[in-house]
Amino acid sequence: MLTGMHVAIIGGDARQLEVIRKLMELDAKLSLVGFDQLDHGFAGVTKMKIHEVDFHDVDAIVLPVHGTNMDGEIQTVFSNEKMTFTEELLRQTPTHCTVYSGITNDYLDRVVKSVGRKHVQLFERDDVAIYNSIPTAEGTVMMVIQHTDVTIHGSRIAVLGLGRVGMTVARTFAALGARVKVGARRSEHLARIAEMALEPFHLNDLEQHVKDIDVCINTIPHPVVTASVIAKMPAHTLIIDLASKPGGTDFRYAEKRGIQALLAPGLPGIVAPKTAGQIVANVLSQLLSADLKKRKENKK
Repeated sequence: MLTGMHVAIIGGDARQLEVIRKLMELDAKLSLVGFDQLDHGFAGVTKMKIHEVDFHDVDAIVLPVHGTNMDGEIQTVFSNEKMTFTEELLRQTPTHCTVYSGITNDYLDRVVKSVGRKHVQLFERDDVAIYNSIPTAEGTVMMVIQHTDVTIHGSRIAVLGLGRVGMTVARTFAALGARVKVGARRSEHLARIAEMALEPFHLNDLEQHVKDIDVCINTIPHPVVTASVIAKMPAHTLIIDLASKPGGTDFRYAEKRGIQALLAPGLPGIVAPKTAGQIVANVLSQLLSADLKKRKENKK
């Protein structure tokens, strides 16, 4: 239980609704900021403007999955209120206050470091990333069906990267009957790809392996699908880039060549916000419970 813990949830999308439900069940005191247009009724939860929150009493701040933009602004789909996460705001919190978000950026890193608060990036955790890879893979299947005129079964698909997302995506498309090849750099990843009964290739040889593909799915957040790689692809190839913005694809050259390239980060929140929200809520509640228990033990 989180009885006695005050959590400020500031902004976000439909995923935050699952976080609110979960923390309510655990009896946390919740202050919702940026939810004034929310139709859902949450008994015992206070909707507030950001300037109305007493941050001196806040034990944890939950930001949207994407954190803030580079100007510190916090986005929300449930309000038109303009909200900015600043050093001045964070300095009001107790020293034990922890900031939670999915990912971070230079602005958020700078603010948290300057004030000396703990910052937890949920999407850096293996458990969250692996759970999230499931709706990501399903969303990718949806996009391939929408943007191609052939079946996935029998299609030639190249997946770039065998990380937490790449492995699930490759396995999913192989299960649907696609002929999947996977590009990686590390020898143990190449061995794992072969063990999965898929075709492994080294990313140094990427240009040679895209000459006959129907779909290229990139999961690597670095420039991988370059102009020279795209130049070797068949004209009908569909590129889906799942890496965080700006992705790893030369979208300008793809457009110039007439190849459809789609940047699709954050698919879990788009195709399955309820499931994606439950993933975040479950892990967040565990972390908050552990934090509360630790603080109680330190007071003894």
